[in-house]
Amino acid sequence: MIQLSFAQRRLWFLHRFEGPSATYNLPVVVRLSGALDVDALTAAVRDVVERHESLRTVFDEDEGGVPFQRVVPADEAAPDLPAREVAPEDEEAAVTEAARHAFDLSREIPFRATLLRLGTREHALVLVMHHIAFDGESMAPLARDLSAAYTARLDGDAPDWDELPVQYADYTLWQREALGEESDPESELSAQLAYWQKELAGAPQQIQLPADRPRPPVPGHEGGVVSFSVDPGTWAGVQDLARSRGASAPIVLQAALSVLLGRLGGGEDVSIGAPIAGREDEALGDLVGFFVNTWVLRTDLSGNPAFSEVLERVRGKALAAYDNQDAPFERLVELLNPERSSAYHPLFQVMFAWQDTALVALDLPGLTAVMEPVSTHTAKFDLEFAFGLDPSGESLTGTLEYATELFDHDTAAGFADRFVRVLRTVVTDPAVPVGAVDVLLPGEHGRLVTEVNDTRAPWPAASLVELVERRVVSAPEARAVVCGDVEWSYGELNARANRLARELVGRGV
Repeated sequence: MIQLSFAQRRLWFLHRFEGPSATYNLPVVVRLSGALDVDALTAAVRDVVERHESLRTVFDEDEGGVPFQRVVPADEAAPDLPAREVAPEDEEAAVTEAARHAFDLSREIPFRATLLRLGTREHALVLVMHHIAFDGESMAPLARDLSAAYTARLDGDAPDWDELPVQYADYTLWQREALGEESDPESELSAQLAYWQKELAGAPQQIQLPADRPRPPVPGHEGGVVSFSVDPGTWAGVQDLARSRGASAPIVLQAALSVLLGRLGGGEDVSIGAPIAGREDEALGDLVGFFVNTWVLRTDLSGNPAFSEVLERVRGKALAAYDNQDAPFERLVELLNPERSSAYHPLFQVMFAWQDTALVALDLPGLTAVMEPVSTHTAKFDLEFAFGLDPSGESLTGTLEYATELFDHDTAAGFADRFVRVLRTVVTDPAVPVGAVDVLLPGEHGRLVTEVNDTRAPWPAASLVELVERRVVSAPEARAVVCGDVEWSYGELNARANRLARELVGRGV
């Protein structure tokens, strides 16, 4: 039996705990214009699944509850390419339906392809991969191999490609051999886990953000998406600041996101999750599989530092994290043993992702092929900010995936707008103290001061004595004074005040 990789074990646990769902699907739609050869495309899809064992693997567990993976023979796994006619007005719903397929990982391979006929020369190919067998970096070899296979099949040939040097099963074995045993204090795994235990000790369990609704005890993982962009001028400022500080552009973005979350109520100790590719060996570059690991960037915002100082702190944490990137996140959670709750993700609830999709493209003869991500309308975290370059490379595009059980669409859109505002502020003036970074949108300051904070109310033209006397007449039994265990009604208060007044008058006051 082939063991699961560390990352796969966590997704298998979630699959067993929550049941089949679309939460960890990675779908993409390829819009095809031109003369499509459906038979060639079907054969090409099967070629790719045959080439990459991870796409034809099922997962189960033995009698002792230990999970394992089994590679399905290529002739058994050969997927169909079901095609159906779809009217233009029904295209979005059909794509979403295909993207939300709930894989039963113990019975079906983690890959599906569906072809939608939109017209005689217009099609949409929906590819859906489960994350347990696929990650963002896998999109490039998938697109490259699908292109080569389709080109060959058009000519009536099988693709003539070099054999892959390794398969994913080899990686799982190598991973455990390279990291060593946790029980060995000299092993790489032991050293990396020790770093993360020290780094994340005492970190807040939840980030407090202004939600529209209380957090449910069990997340439903339903989500929405907000798309936004960073203008070319601000993006150029990000790159200039990164170069001047010896950092990368994603680190500048992470630092700005930390400031935003802190200013929105996250406090001075902010933890953000981030994926790390996990493909350090060149042999893994052409392989489809789940190599990505998760690490936690913990940012200290105490002392009202300048943004330049925050950037330096984030840069230092990121460099240290890269040196300790192989420690399995799920094992780290077990060791840190935070207060576990099914209501929120452990150690962090906000994710940051940098997606470099510049190398991902399909080259299909006779066709114009455009790849687009597809929303499954799910959310793995409270918030997930993802960034990538637009096709021109001159501006930055972003998506914010949010949990709809916590946030309304307008609230999430406001988070995206505030991020851009914060980013523009800090790249314009890196010396600005984080406490002076304005996260209010245009018009909000005036509304807070003149509307929300408008506490004026009509006041009767009467003295305090007259107001009390009116209350004595209208509600003599109402509670007027409380002191410890003693309570007086308005009637009692009036009677005692009258007795005191008569006493004072009798003494000549």
